[in-house]
Amino acid sequence: MTTVTAPPATGSGAGTFLREFLRDPVRTASCLPSSRTLAAVATAPVPETGDPVVVELGPGTGAFTGVIAERLGGRGHHLAVELNPTLAGLLERRHPGVDVVGDAAALPALLAERGLGAADVVVSGLPWAAYPQHGPRLTDVIAGALHADGALTQFGYTATRSLPPARRLRARLADAFEEVVVGRGVLANIPPAFVITARRPRPRP
Repeated sequence: MTTVTAPPATGSGAGTFLREFLRDPVRTASCLPSSRTLAAVATAPVPETGDPVVVELGPGTGAFTGVIAERLGGRGHHLAVELNPTLAGLLERRHPGVDVVGDAAALPALLAERGLGAADVVVSGLPWAAYPQHGPRLTDVIAGALHADGALTQFGYTATRSLPPARRLRARLADAFEEVVVGRGVLANIPPAFVITARRPRPRP
């Protein structure tokens, strides 16, 4: 396997992330923020030109947020959807240029309220548990909020990729997108991780 290398992140907010993990381990999923190496892989579809709309789901302490902001360089619109109020407040203080809001299930409405239409890229750091087993599918909500040529990236931990929630998510992504690619392991992350990239949302009734 190959890995992608990148400069180390600074100011990761690891203490805050650990506290939130201990408070709610199911929704936080890890006791450590993602590495900059993983962030480089997950944010690769963010366009280097134009004024793209980039949505970040479950940004946590902002491990991907800073990398997205660097790639955008002030272009377009960066919408970060974070349900945890403690982490949302941290993001607002550390990244004042990012539009921080609350609920991923309301993504189409959040975009419409801002006159943005659809997203070009969705970068998701949501844990598997954030995709409910029953009821409306969050994968369909995300697909419906993307442009026809848009892309979604979702990272997960290598140790969990064969568990039922991971298999269920890949199946739902295949229902919602024409192309779903499971990337190689990012061994430099702790714990080791991988990124799923889904493209070309399927039309919905």
